[in-house]
Amino acid sequence: MALLFAAALIFFARVTDVSMSTVRMLLLVKGRRILAAFVGFFEVSLYLLSLQYVLKAGLSSPLNFIAYAGGYAIGNFMGSLLEEKLLSGHVLVEIIANDVERGSDIAQRLRDGGFGTTVLTGEGRSGPRLVLKTVCDRNDRYKVVAAAKGSGTFVFISDLKGVQGGHFQRKAK
Repeated sequence: MALLFAAALIFFARVTDVSMSTVRMLLLVKGRRILAAFVGFFEVSLYLLSLQYVLKAGLSSPLNFIAYAGGYAIGNFMGSLLEEKLLSGHVLVEIIANDVERGSDIAQRLRDGGFGTTVLTGEGRSGPRLVLKTVCDRNDRYKVVAAAKGSGTFVFISDLKGVQGGHFQRKAK
């Protein structure tokens, strides 16, 4: 019974500390150093707790090693889910359209959907291009990308540290 309790403790400690690690890194990227340091303190405390149990058991308890590795794997998954749920923010979605007419259609679809879109003219290897830039809430990035789906465009998304001004989609309350 003590062996199962130790394995469960290791597993849940690793899930928690690896999830906290993901959130801590994102906080650092967003410039929230003090909160990241606070999260880091508890993250390392849990890490040391779980490592202590694994090292105490030595090589005689494969269950602890499995709990340790499984907790790490699930912690990565949980950390990515937490990132999507907890850390709001903005992203820049850039769409490069090979065809000027197609790019204009995509820009209109985005604007009709309530997204502010800036259109720039560019030059590609085989001719003119339209570059569409849309800043949106992180949770809306899939809607913006969907507007360009299947139209032979190049799309990339960048995280933004901060945003000021601009036109954003109104949220229903």
